[in-house]
Amino acid sequence: MNNYFQYIYKISYCLVLTVLLASCKHNEEKYHSVTDKINAESKNYHGTSISSKKYIEDLKTVEINESGHTFLIPDRKSKIESYACTDCHTKPLAKMQSKEFKKAHWNIELKHADSLTMNCLTCHNGQDMNHLKSLTAESIDFNNSYKLCSQCHQKQYKDWLGGAHGKRIRSWAPPRISMTCVNCHNPHSPSLESRWPARFNTQKIKERK
Repeated sequence: MNNYFQYIYKISYCLVLTVLLASCKHNEEKYHSVTDKINAESKNYHGTSISSKKYIEDLKTVEINESGHTFLIPDRKSKIESYACTDCHTKPLAKMQSKEFKKAHWNIELKHADSLTMNCLTCHNGQDMNHLKSLTAESIDFNNSYKLCSQCHQKQYKDWLGGAHGKRIRSWAPPRISMTCVNCHNPHSPSLESRWPARFNTQKIKERK
């Protein structure tokens, strides 16, 4: 009888030991989970030493800090033809929209929402044309036009802050430079038209002769 209990005890001991070794894998690695390994290995990690500074020295950029995200964006005002706007807008917009003044911006067709929702003064500050304005009449610098877009396009704005929407410029390495809304979308007609790929071929043809 004693031999029987000893046999059962040995089998039970071996089974328990096997389960422990298989679950914890102490004989293979020192971490219990992938999360434990990541936390341990990254404890003294302070970021990469790789930098893209030498590749962006010729770019004119503006640093922004929004919701804990700090990165660079291209300077917008230097790219706007005939900026500053007040060189021509010498009076408030309401006074300049008359027969006395020559019609300007005739080539701009507003296709952003509809005429009952938006017009020029929805975004442009009629009292100071060097600035945009929010829906609550707060002044917005042209370099920060993304603040204007974010009022209606919150999902895209949050994706952009995190780097999931928009395009990075020059390099993936820090410092980060990201295009803004107006670098890809025409603010007056923001929808992107459907287009074919640059190269479209439905037949298998011999590429080289």
